Parts: sequence; C-alpha cells; structure tokens
Amino acid sequence: MTWPHQVGVLPRQADCFQDRATAQQLERAAYGGDTIVHAQVLTGFGGVGKSQLAAHHARTLWQAGKLDLLVWVTAATRDAVVTGYAQAAVEILGADPTDLETAAHAFLAWLEPKPGTTRRWLVVLDDLADPADLRNLWPPDSTHGRTLITTRRRDAALTGNSRQLIPVGLFTADEATAYFTAALAAHDRHEPPDQLAGLADDLGFLPLALSQAAAYLLDVGLDCATYRHRLTDRASTLTDVLPDPSGLPDDQATNVAATWSLSIECADQLPPAGLARPLLQLAAMLDPNGIPAAVLTSPPALNHLAGHHNAAPGQTQPEEITDAEATQALRALNRLSLIDHNPSSPHHTVRVHQLLQRAVRDPLPTDQHGRLARTAADALMAAWPEIERDTSLAQALRANTEVLTLHADGALYQPDAHLVLFRTGQSLGEAGQTTAAFHYFLQLANDTQHHLGPDHPNALTARRNLAYWRGEAGDAAGAAAALEHVLADVERVLGPDHPDTLIARHDLAGFRGDVGDVAGAAAALEQLVADQTRVLGPDHPHTLYARHDLAGFRGQAGDVAGAAAALEQLVADQTRVLGPDDPHTLIARHDLAGFRGDAGDVVGAAAAFEQLVADRERVLGPDHPDTLYARHSLAKVRGKSGDVAGAAAAFEQLVADQTRVLGSDHPHTLIARHNLASFRGDAGDVAGAAAAFEQLVADRERVLGPDHPGTLATRHSLASFRGKAGDVAGAAAAFEQLLADQKRVLGPDHPDTLTTRHSLANWRRAAGDASVHQPPDR
Repeated sequence: MTWPHQVGVLPRQADCFQDRATAQQLERAAYGGDTIVHAQVLTGFGGVGKSQLAAHHARTLWQAGKLDLLVWVTAATRDAVVTGYAQAAVEILGADPTDLETAAHAFLAWLEPKPGTTRRWLVVLDDLADPADLRNLWPPDSTHGRTLITTRRRDAALTGNSRQLIPVGLFTADEATAYFTAALAAHDRHEPPDQLAGLADDLGFLPLALSQAAAYLLDVGLDCATYRHRLTDRASTLTDVLPDPSGLPDDQATNVAATWSLSIECADQLPPAGLARPLLQLAAMLDPNGIPAAVLTSPPALNHLAGHHNAAPGQTQPEEITDAEATQALRALNRLSLIDHNPSSPHHTVRVHQLLQRAVRDPLPTDQHGRLARTAADALMAAWPEIERDTSLAQALRANTEVLTLHADGALYQPDAHLVLFRTGQSLGEAGQTTAAFHYFLQLANDTQHHLGPDHPNALTARRNLAYWRGEAGDAAGAAAALEHVLADVERVLGPDHPDTLIARHDLAGFRGDVGDVAGAAAALEQLVADQTRVLGPDHPHTLYARHDLAGFRGQAGDVAGAAAALEQLVADQTRVLGPDDPHTLIARHDLAGFRGDAGDVVGAAAAFEQLVADRERVLGPDHPDTLYARHSLAKVRGKSGDVAGAAAAFEQLVADQTRVLGSDHPHTLIARHNLASFRGDAGDVAGAAAAFEQLVADRERVLGPDHPGTLATRHSLASFRGKAGDVAGAAAAFEQLLADQKRVLGPDHPDTLTTRHSLANWRRAAGDASVHQPPDR
C-alpha cells in the first residue's frame, strides 16, 4: 500500500470548465474562517454542475499534495455507498470483499481520528439521492479529514453538526458567455457575443443545458441565431433541440429533459404522496421568476391536486386537499431542488427553472395541457384581489398571466376567453399604466377576434376595453369614435338592453363629454340611467355608476350646486348598496368634495379631501393611483383657499411619489407638475414657474403630442408666467399662437379657446396696444 491513494474514479473535467465563484467559495468555506467544518454539502438544481465542482475541488487538492487519501463514491443508493466504502477498506485495509457491510464500517472506523495518525483524507459522496441512506454511514468528524457531498436534496439532516450547506446556482451571465465562447472557439467556431449572451439567457444559464446546446451547434452546424429561433419555437420540444444522449460531451449520460425525472419521481413519493408532480405541472405553466403562494394554494389548485391524488393507484381518496398539504408538497419539491420555495417572499414564493418547466410541459398530451392552462388561469383569478392594494402582488399576477398566455397555446380561448385575460388588462389600467393597458387590449382584441370571431361577445368586450383605455391614455376623441362602432356592433349582436350594450353607451357618453360635448354627455347619461333602472334596477352598480357620471357632467355644464346635491344622494346610496369602502363610493366622495369646493365651500372641500386621503390610504394603500389623485385634489383646494406655499410643498412631494409609482411621463404626473409650477409662481417664484412650464411643455409635446388639450393648457400657463416675469410682448405673442392652435384643435367656442382670447387681449393691452378692448365673456 503506497500513499497518497485514490479510491474510485473522478468524473473527467468538463471541456471548457468554468472556475466559478462557487468553487472559490467552497475552498474558502473549507479552510477559511473560524467555524470548523467537517462536511460540506453542495446542493442545487439538477444540471447546475455540482459534480463538476466537487471533482474540480478534489482534483485541485490532490494535485497540490494536500491529500493522502481521496475516495470518490457514487451515492445514488445506500448499497452504492456501502460498496464504495467497502472498496476503500479492501484497498487500504485488505478487508474481506465478500462482506460489504463489515468492510464499510471497518473503513469508517479507520477514518476515526486516533493519536499519532495524520492521514489527510477527503471522501466525496456524489449525487446523494436520499439523506436517509447515510444513516450510520456518515464519515466521522476529524481534524485531518473532510466529507464533500453533492445532492439535489436540502433536508435538515444535511445541516448542523459541523455540516455546511453550500447552494450551487446557475452560471452568471459572464460565466455562461465565456463558456460558449471557449467551447465554440475550440472547434474554430465564432459567434457574435450578443447572440451567445442571448442564447445563454434563453437557456436560463443552466450549465448542463449550455453544454448540450454547444454540442448541438457543433454537431448540426447551425449558427447561433438560427438555433435560438428553433429553441423558442413552441412547436419544438427540448428533445428536438438537444443532442442525442449517446453523443453528449463530458460523459453526460442523459439530456436535460431526463435530468430531473428521478427527482420528480422521488418528490412525488414524499408525503403527501402523489401531490408533488401535479403541483410541479401547474407551476410549469406560470412565471419561472416567481409564483405567489396564494396561486398554488387557491381552491382551483387544490381541486387540481385532489383530482390527481384521487386518481393515483393505491392511494386513499380524501374528499379534499388542504392548503397545508399543498404547502407540504412544495416543501417536497424544494427538498429535491426542483423548485426554490421561499415562504418569506409571498409574491415570489416559488421559482422554477424555465427548462425544467419545459421538460414538464412537453410530454403532456394536448387535452391535458389545455386543462392545465385553464386550471392555472382559474388559480390566478382566485388569488387576484378585487381591490389591488398590494401593487407588488398585482404585478406578480400580471407577470404570471403573461407567461401562462404564452404557454397555453390557445387554451385560454376555448370555449371562450378566460376572465384572467381581461383582469390583467384592467389591472394595468387600475395601476395607472393606461398606455400599457391600451396596448394590452389592442393585442387582446386581435387575439379574441382570431380565436372566436369578430361577433363573439368576448371579442366585442375586448374592443370596448380597447376603446376605453385609449381614452384613458389621452385620446378621448379616438375613444369616442371607436366606441360608436363598438356600440353599433354590440347592439346588433346582443340587443339594446343587454348589459354590455348599456356599458358601451356609458363609455361613449363619458368620452363625448371629455372632448367637449358636456351637454350631450349629460343628456345621453340621463337616458341611460332611465334604461338601466328599467333593465337592471335602481340599485345595480352600473346604474349607480351612470348616476355618478351624469352628476359630474351636469356640474361641468354649470350646475355645480345640482351636481353636489346629486352626488350627496349618490354617496348615500352607494354606501348602502356597495359599502363605505368600495372604490366607487370613494370616487363619488372625491367628486362630491370637488363640486363643493367649486360651489364656494373651499374649507369644507379641503376637510372632505383630507378624510378621503386617509380612507383611501387605508383601503387602497398609499401608492394606489386613486390615493395619489385624492392627494392631488387636496393640495389643489388648499392652494385655492390661499395656502399657496403649502400647496406647492404638497405638490412637490406628490410629484416625487407619482414619478416613483406611475413614472415621469404618466399623465397624472404631468398634471401634478403643472400645478406645482403654478402654485410656485403664485407663491412668488415667477421666473421658476416659467422655467418649469417651459420644460413641461416640451415633455407634454413629447408624451401627449402638440395638440393635446393638456399641452395647450400648459402653453397657456407658460405664456402667462412669462408675462408676469416681465416679458409682456413675448406673452402676447405666445397667446396669439396658442389661440390659433386652440381654434384649429378645439374650435372657436371651446371654453379654453375663449379663456385664451381673454388672456391675449389683456397682455396685448399690457404691451401698450390701446386699441384692444376686453372681449365679452361667452
């Protein structure tokens, strides 16, 4: 027997092996720091390169002369561990090879530290399948020896007692690109770095997948861009775009699609047996970057698990699966490193590698795939709160719906469009992302027409939502024109009294009022309220909503006192029917306070807005767009009451919050900037106000366009503060150009046009034009 001695065969080092940060962490953890570590456990996803890292570490120590004994054992089963230990005992101690258990324990006894012995050893247990297999087989703690384990498991038994768990993650972006570059360069192949980086991202930076993709590129002779196209083609499966196992590099025995099969089978056998696989299938339809726990433990998800659990042969048939059992199944998947389960992150509780998701989805029959997609959509809807107080949760649910839509292959349109498709677009709009909501419904309108036909009610609903969010994004005239066509089609298909027809009439009246026909909007809404009362009843939410808008347009038409009285009655009715905390009740309270202020009760309006801000923060959250809008109204009415400095300070904070939540280009942020500049000017900083308005005009022209009413209104304020800052002639010239543009865009009789005529006359007179007389108010 000669020293140093090696038992077992280390895996050949992979071609173009990357000396990853994890390898350096492994060495630091073993030999640096104050904590004594006798066993290190490399744990992670199948295919992340745990065995390669362990082999590299062992080979480095061996070649540096730091080991007297190196034992490499493939630990897939308890028998395999016993056999590996016994082989070491045979080679070192001359033990009897026919009595494996006795020989194995003789080897472990030899490893025990003894006075005068200084043999340095490393035992590597590669690919440990079950920590229970090491019961009574753990190598002993020793100052001269160390144990290194690779496993997909993360059981508590692998930690503690001088054992250290070291997670092995994916390649970094730089490591992945460097690997591809080196692997291809070795065969005199060169690809654009951006394509290599994109391919690494497509493969989720999984080392095994990168290795096999490089082999595919070389074997088939494809360029990187073409391969990426094949990879993202949903008609292709993983087996179509990865090499045959018999030709894999680096002694890899299986391809990516098969890497996780044993782990899934093992997880499915852990209690509660039979739930891990169907739960992983559900997770495979959703966002790999984070699935909220509420989705995977929702009633539709539990029903899905119950159906599969009851169908499993030999299993008991419980009436239902509990959320605790679903959570236990998630822990089983986590133990096998098939998912990352982080209960402390409620909105991104479960993360799954995208290639594992694909490996789980690809084998599913078409009918099962479709049912799974609809189940995932049901689960998302069940987890979606009616009021999106938690903006992070809403964002996560939208992201999961987007991924589900990509994987559903049309299943979300059979037999009709699933509600989650509409909820996602509505969520975008409610979050203040009106432009994003418009673009979302543009795609949804096309998709519903493609899958269901132009006259299907879902297609008509998508078109109506598209028109609505077009108007909310700033194009009220375009929205009104589109809604005219939608209304004609909805009435033709569904009839004049159908609820969808009544909703389309409501939306059309609202946007007609927004483009200036306030009287026409009020008349249309008055008729609508009568029809809704007849068809739906006086207490139906849609009837109440129409009464709200009718009161608003009556107030805009000049009947401010009547609008306030109507809204006061509406708030009472909505409180009775919908509840005091319903968002629509809060909206009615907002408009009631506004009209009270317009009627002259500025102090009462300020008090009402102050209470409304507190209630909206409690119900909707401080960052909800409606809460921010209430703060906007409160700041504005404070300024009107004479506290211009306080209004300016409030708007300054509001602009910061709106920029953070909604973005700097959101229409509400731009409006708040307008009021901030105005109140700063009123507080005495006239030059600063003019400079702020000048920047705001440029931003509004860029975002909204030069003819948008908001852009024209900001030009009016800019001209006014230029005149107040001393440039009287410049103000008059600016008002002259503005008047011409407003006549062209809004018409000569629009209130804003008349206001500009009045301002132009004043500044011309101030500039010395004595021929100018005060125009009559019209």
